[in-house]
Amino acid sequence: MSFQKATDLLRLAEMASARHAGVSLTEIEETFGVDRRTAQRMTKALEETFPNCITRTDDDRRKFWKLRADHARLMLAQGIRDSELIALNLAIQRAEREGAVTDVRALAGLRDRLLASMPGPHARRAEADAEAVLEAHGFASRPGPAVRVAPDLLGLISEALKGPHVISLTYSGRPRRLEPHGLLLGTRRYLVAREVGESRMQHYRLDRIEGARLEATSFARDPGFDLATHAARAFGSYYAEDEYGEVVWRFTPKAAVTARDFLFHPTQEMTDEADGSLTLRFTASGWLEMVWHLYLWGDQVQVLAPEALAQRVADHRRTDFVALP
Repeated sequence: MSFQKATDLLRLAEMASARHAGVSLTEIEETFGVDRRTAQRMTKALEETFPNCITRTDDDRRKFWKLRADHARLMLAQGIRDSELIALNLAIQRAEREGAVTDVRALAGLRDRLLASMPGPHARRAEADAEAVLEAHGFASRPGPAVRVAPDLLGLISEALKGPHVISLTYSGRPRRLEPHGLLLGTRRYLVAREVGESRMQHYRLDRIEGARLEATSFARDPGFDLATHAARAFGSYYAEDEYGEVVWRFTPKAAVTARDFLFHPTQEMTDEADGSLTLRFTASGWLEMVWHLYLWGDQVQVLAPEALAQRVADHRRTDFVALP
């Protein structure tokens, strides 16, 4: 049996254990993306591998496969996989950012119970691997348009970050070998990495990466690199050294109430003015992404600094927007 088939069989056993009514051929087809004959072969393998697998047929003559309680406990004892723990922790982070307190508590409780079911060394390893990936995911979860990225590329990068391992790829037509240190997710997604033998971190757009391959070669992460600190130097995902500096915006009294609820940047400082307006200060780079955001506020915000940014938005402050962001 191939590794993939074995993995699929274990996943099928988990489904047959977890679902009270068992699992049907239609559910197997949908979950694994297979045809009816393949689904039937998978159920035959399930019956042969797990002698206590039981079957039943409902009133509509649909057949279901179910692993009895003793096998369910066996599957639970396997605990939680690294990728599953990472997905759970990412879901918890998203819920926290969205203020979904009930979801945070429910997901955290599920994660803790699953970890508690694992042997100590396995649980610690899973937590360590998940923490390494989460630290490297300085993602900004945003609604709205986003550039498509191949799912297998994100999986490869996650494996490289856990290693850590060197990635070989082609970027803008040039072969490169990169040492990945983080991932910035937003409207555009960027890999934060340095070329092998170099010290400077650069951003690589995921939609421009081709032919990525995970190497067996490992490397030592830069101990002085912190993704949160690095990401805070930019307003969005893009960073330009020559644009880095203090930024000052003034929101009108009408917009001030709305603006106070925004976290524009981790370094921001807000000052309430006597006339009811609001002054925002932060230090960052990335004027183009600032312009994109400023446009949403129409004529309800004025750029006081830097002058180059003020000039970019001067002719684009709309007066006819019916709502603020």
